Amino acid sequence: MSQTFTIDGRVIPFEVGQTVMQAASQAGIYIPHLCYHPAFKPNGSCKLCTVKVNGRQSASCTLRAQSGMVVESDTEEINAERRMLTQMLFVEGNHFCPSCEKSGNCQLQATAYHLGMMSPHFDHFFPDRAVDASHPDILLDFNRCILCSLCVQASREVDKKQVFALSGRGIGTHLIINARSGRLADTDFSLADKAAQVCPVGVILKKRTGFAVPIGQRTYDQQPISVPGKVAEEIRHD
Repeated sequence: MSQTFTIDGRVIPFEVGQTVMQAASQAGIYIPHLCYHPAFKPNGSCKLCTVKVNGRQSASCTLRAQSGMVVESDTEEINAERRMLTQMLFVEGNHFCPSCEKSGNCQLQATAYHLGMMSPHFDHFFPDRAVDASHPDILLDFNRCILCSLCVQASREVDKKQVFALSGRGIGTHLIINARSGRLADTDFSLADKAAQVCPVGVILKKRTGFAVPIGQRTYDQQPISVPGKVAEEIRHD
């Protein structure tokens, strides 16, 4: 690992084939992200991990690291754009943190805190989305979906079930269940599935555990999301 590049002036070693996100994470540098998960091929859809490289913006989860690359990440300009993207995610769904059982364990909420988001800024869409409580162990609240597609990837690539999919185009894109009825209970989805463990927000919720850990004692109540390894830790214990 003799090749290096810099992020905000810090020298980062990398292995050939690694992305900027992977090398930064390995070096303990947090780059905000929501759709990136180390277990899956990155798709760069949320754009929160955008960095500036040699004056041009690019998603760090898909950008291959190159020797001598000069990366800017933690700057006011880039963080302002990330903050705006986060605000847009909040208003496109129904995210009401004080009443959400995912509060304190939610990566969207924790990212908003990290970026200093003080208000949604934009008008809320207040979409009318159904809740699926048909499964005996899982509640699906589509109101909080940010279209990261992690559950789609996990179900397809790890669980080999293809329970979830994205349907529609543009602003009409939404998460669906691959069953004739559209109900989770009519699939072979289970709590042990990888797809049950990767949701960064409060869409896929385990029943009967919602407030087992009091608010104030949850993952991001204890330490900010920027602490190295915090996202992976939250995913493991959710």
